[in-house]
Amino acid sequence: MTDSPYSGPNVPEHVDEAVRSVTQLHSDHHGRTTAPQRAVNRITAFMARPFFIALVGLGVVGWIGANLIASALGLQAIDGPAFVWLQGAANLFSLFVVMLVLVAQKHEDELNAHRDTLTLELAILSEHKIAKVIQLLEELRRDSPYVQDRVDRQADQMAQPADAGSVLAATRASDGV
Repeated sequence: MTDSPYSGPNVPEHVDEAVRSVTQLHSDHHGRTTAPQRAVNRITAFMARPFFIALVGLGVVGWIGANLIASALGLQAIDGPAFVWLQGAANLFSLFVVMLVLVAQKHEDELNAHRDTLTLELAILSEHKIAKVIQLLEELRRDSPYVQDRVDRQADQMAQPADAGSVLAATRASDGV
């Protein structure tokens, strides 16, 4: 067993291996991230902090305050009340934020899709392994002179691996799709 931050005397090896597999999935995903995507992720992470909300609020208050003080002192205000320039900047900034969030979300959705695919593949593999174990147990029951041989229709059915297409069709039929 290799050392990982999760390994220790109380962590079974199979748990450590599972954690390492998920860590590797995340590492591979982030390793394939392009430089522009990393920049978008950093900007989005910065903007997702409460500090940034305060920074934007202070910027808006500062802009409005500076223009009102300039008008009160008889100076030419850059953007007088109604603050058209501020509204335009806010609209442009909002568009920028929406695009950043969409790009970052798409990147995370790719990771989630990989994770979902992996989960589905492991579930199908586990189902096949369980069916094989049931087959072997049924064989053992039939072959062992110490165990009473009997017909178990449910075990016979469970010993057959499920067909994913049939399960999907049954699920769609029950959902009325």
